[in-house]
Amino acid sequence: MNDLVRQRQIIELLRDRPFASVRDLQEHLGVSAATVRRDIDKIDEAGGARKVYGGISALDGAAQGTAFARPYDENRDLAVEPKRLIAELAATMVGDGDAVIVNGGSTCFHLGVKLADRNVRLFTNSMPLAGYLGEHGKCSLTLAGGELHREPRVIYSPSQPINFYASKFFLGAQGISPDGLLESHPLMVRSIQELSHNADQIVVLADSRKFSIHARNVALPLTRLAMVITDDGLSDQHAKMLESAGIALRIASNGGGT
Repeated sequence: MNDLVRQRQIIELLRDRPFASVRDLQEHLGVSAATVRRDIDKIDEAGGARKVYGGISALDGAAQGTAFARPYDENRDLAVEPKRLIAELAATMVGDGDAVIVNGGSTCFHLGVKLADRNVRLFTNSMPLAGYLGEHGKCSLTLAGGELHREPRVIYSPSQPINFYASKFFLGAQGISPDGLLESHPLMVRSIQELSHNADQIVVLADSRKFSIHARNVALPLTRLAMVITDDGLSDQHAKMLESAGIALRIASNGGGT
């Protein structure tokens, strides 16, 4: 059993109980105390639960069970058609010769694929997208510097300056609420905040599921966002939330974007 599978099992266990001790988890998972403690540290860092003396505690209220980010490979296979349509619409907003930043994440990967053969300058911190563009792309490609983080599949280091400036910063989100753009992984929060200063406009690519997902950290307030591109499953309530914040809204559908 790999690390991510164990950590998901711990999160599932906490749906039914408020606390699990290190000993409980050893017996449940069949691993050593040291392995359990490492898993607890990872889950606490990602915001999926809270590390406490002797074990791990479930988050309170609505955040419980939703704050832990899915592994990249698992998230990649969810809502594939809405993500593809959102990426197609986003690609129409990139002009010939533009410089763009494309963040890590599965929806942004689809956008990067759409831009692969375009005459654009593209910066990304996404390991999967960098691999694809390196093999199949013709666009000018600049990669983030720093350490490779296998989850959430991004390259990042706080000590590496970002010497790339773009007209648009395209990014996804774990969740969207009146508080802003939500992420549970602290690394993603830091990376998003730093990249946001290097573009004229911030454009969020998020399928409509993301408006009902709660996560621990606000990466950016709504006031920083220029546009959100989503699918036609968006509720009127959430559309009004974006419009009230002055955010341009585009809807991607099989019949074309609006």
